[in-house]
Amino acid sequence: MRFLIKAIRFILPVIVLGGCVLVAWWLLSHPPEQKKMEMPPTLVRVEGTVLNKTSYDLRVRSQGTVQPRTTSTLLPEVSGKIIEISPSFRPGGFFGQGDVLMRLDPLDYETAIVISKAALAQAEVMLAEEKARADQAVENWRAMGRTGTPSALVTRTPQLAKAEADVASTKAQVIKAERDLERTTVRAPYACQVLEQAVDIGQFVGQGTILGRIFAVDYVEIRLPLPERESQFLKLPQSFSDQSTASVDGATVYLKSVIAGKPVAWEGKIVRVEGSLDAETRQSTAVAQVTDPYARRADGSPPLTIGAFVEAEIAGEPLQDVYIIPRNAVRAGNEIILIDQPQNTLRRMTVEPMVSNEDHIVVSASAAKAPKPGDILCLTPIPFPADGARVVPTIDGKNPPGGEKKAKPEPKPKLTQAKPTAT
Repeated sequence: MRFLIKAIRFILPVIVLGGCVLVAWWLLSHPPEQKKMEMPPTLVRVEGTVLNKTSYDLRVRSQGTVQPRTTSTLLPEVSGKIIEISPSFRPGGFFGQGDVLMRLDPLDYETAIVISKAALAQAEVMLAEEKARADQAVENWRAMGRTGTPSALVTRTPQLAKAEADVASTKAQVIKAERDLERTTVRAPYACQVLEQAVDIGQFVGQGTILGRIFAVDYVEIRLPLPERESQFLKLPQSFSDQSTASVDGATVYLKSVIAGKPVAWEGKIVRVEGSLDAETRQSTAVAQVTDPYARRADGSPPLTIGAFVEAEIAGEPLQDVYIIPRNAVRAGNEIILIDQPQNTLRRMTVEPMVSNEDHIVVSASAAKAPKPGDILCLTPIPFPADGARVVPTIDGKNPPGGEKKAKPEPKPKLTQAKPTAT
């Protein structure tokens, strides 16, 4: 009995383990058949447009700061106390050419004119006396019966020359005294605006004293860096060593800025191109000129002030036979996607833009890497486009023939289930 119990304890686990192995083998050798499903191909709907040759009015964009064409530091040419100063001689005040800025005390210079004129009168008297002595000396020499030409000492030529020199010297002193008197009135050298006032009434100033700073207002200048690729299509004046100038009539520049929260626009001309490239950007710099920037305008807009930051658009020559491609249709590396018909498949192409901005790029139709007229440009951004992938396009708002049919979803596939296998 005890032997039987031990045999059962040994045989029963073996039987259970063997049954488990048998069941596992059967399940592995007779797996249930999986349901089969066929998925229809997924077609992406995209927007497209037909590429046609056109012309493009080039506007090269740049930016710069308004600068005066001339800035001057006022210094007096004579010394004296300021007895009068113009009410407009304050920062921001305007003056026309020749307008009085201030006056210095003229008393000392008026006195100098009187003294110099007295000295001139005395010198003229001495000159007249020397002429009379010279004439008398010549008559006395001839009265003595001498013939020939009298010597310079007989005719008193040195004394006469000295008297004439004294008259010329005193005349120069009179002219200098009168000029110094004129210089006591400080005038504007050109039409200007006051940038800085350094003195005021009652102050004594000398020849080295700074009175203030002014700048010209007849026109202002703006330095505009030019992008290398776009500058080749601009009409720019160029100067040469023989003093000649090419393309005298510079390109038109349209300037705009925001002043007091309002957009303001001006128009100017490119007048010259600086002779050296910028050391950091390696770009050439054009100088635009705006005439009479402080004139009152009919629309009441503010003037173009010094130091204002402006955005510029330089009008270039129109580009002919080009494609204008929207920026959102251009991928990294100047790659665009074309849609080939009638299969409606994608084709990638890398183009070389002539000019570009944040809105679009412009591609020459005659370039080696350029689409052909009538090609369809894909406007919809596709993350991972593959050459030959099929899409459902809407071209310029219209569906191509058969496009709607392809766009409709295919009927759902029927699920099939394998018949159970007999065991």
